[in-house]
Amino acid sequence: MSRVCELTGKKVISGNNVSHSNIKTRRRFYPNLQVKKFYVPEEDAWVTLRVSAKAIRNISKKGIYACLLEAEKNGLIRL
Repeated sequence: MSRVCELTGKKVISGNNVSHSNIKTRRRFYPNLQVKKFYVPEEDAWVTLRVSAKAIRNISKKGIYACLLEAEKNGLIRL
């Protein structure tokens, strides 16, 4: 399973580890993904999503249904 948020599309990015002597080696930055179940009252169903911490905050702010519609509009999921 890929490390991608299902609502925001956040994914792994790459960068450098920089040592004290300024030697650079490649590394990966992983998104803070959580597997979480959400209740969608409009559909009267539970949905399990792999979402980032930022997506959880957006769901708390906007509501799960609005976030699902926005993700569908951006082509990340299909309802």
